[in-house]
Amino acid sequence: MSLFAELTSGVNAVRPGRTALPAFDRPLLAATLMLTLFGLLMVYSASIALADGPRYESYGRYYFVIRHALFIVVGVVLAMFTATVPLRVWQKLAVPLFALAILLLLVVLVPGIGREVNGARRWLPLGLINFQPSELMKLAMVLYAADYTVRKQQHLHTFIRGFLPMSVALGLVGVLLLMEPDLGAFMVIVAIAVGILFIGGINGKLFSALLAILVSSFLLLIWLSPWRRERLFVYLDPWNPDNAYGSAYQLSHSLIALGRGEWFGVGLGSSVEKLHYLPEAHTDFIVAVIGEELGFVGVSALILTFGFVVWRSFNIGRQASAMDRLFSGIVAQGVALWFGVQAFINIGVVLGLLPTKGLTLPLVSYGGSGIVMNLVAFALLLRVDFENRQMMRGKRT
Repeated sequence: MSLFAELTSGVNAVRPGRTALPAFDRPLLAATLMLTLFGLLMVYSASIALADGPRYESYGRYYFVIRHALFIVVGVVLAMFTATVPLRVWQKLAVPLFALAILLLLVVLVPGIGREVNGARRWLPLGLINFQPSELMKLAMVLYAADYTVRKQQHLHTFIRGFLPMSVALGLVGVLLLMEPDLGAFMVIVAIAVGILFIGGINGKLFSALLAILVSSFLLLIWLSPWRRERLFVYLDPWNPDNAYGSAYQLSHSLIALGRGEWFGVGLGSSVEKLHYLPEAHTDFIVAVIGEELGFVGVSALILTFGFVVWRSFNIGRQASAMDRLFSGIVAQGVALWFGVQAFINIGVVLGLLPTKGLTLPLVSYGGSGIVMNLVAFALLLRVDFENRQMMRGKRT
């Protein structure tokens, strides 16, 4: 029985006389569905008042929640297809998919093709929707880095054949993303690639060197870019009047929203900051609206749910690796790194623990390409778990 059939029927295909083993991790699926549906609810709450302002007056009150729901439907359909494809096929597709993602990152920079918004050229207009190639690159990097680690197992301790090729690939991705510019996406992609190399067993000295180069490069990029440097310093003192009404405006209103929420929040739908005070309340700063409406308890429950998803994902990866399914194991842990790092950065920014950076919260924030790729990545994770359990039953995948 296929994973798709298992998901839709709920039947457990087990051998007679054996203890019933579910075909997939039901608590993990439930937690992910909860995050996705909760995100839909909070996108509705955070965006319903946007139509009252001049920027979105022609959109309608339900514009964002309807589009988000449609993107979820598209993501679920693609996820169901993804879950039917064995991991051995995904391993063969890893390099072509990475090459396609590189090509799209190049195309988005072509004037007249890529769409420019607020000085950034990150989207490809596809009729009714805008596609963001950097989101596809996150998925492609998970597969490519996992495949690279498996293929280069014997050379991960060498500089020329183990360290250098991945560094060049990562450098190319970085140059293209910084030309958009999209430093936030690059940070997540770097975390995925470096984390996978570490999990795969790269030489400790080479890993330390790579880490030092990356950290130095990020600091240099921030220092050489006045607006990035300003963001770094203003988040340390967001209440300074010059900052609160300038570069720290978004952060200061995020903190006000969280402060208003106190322990249990002001009630679902009752946020004041979403009424045109807090920019991007339905995307990058949706956690601020959650904090205001549901309080410390709501934000804590959200963080714990993400923690559970990441923990289970790492466990699935370790289980696959223990069965000598190294590619599958690394893919699962790569997805865990993706969700964990991006959620950490997003929530850290909203709480004022990190400098402001435009990153959505996986599975929760409004965003077409983002939510679709998140659901596809989760389907890969579910496929790894399904194949693990099939092997436990003595079946070939």
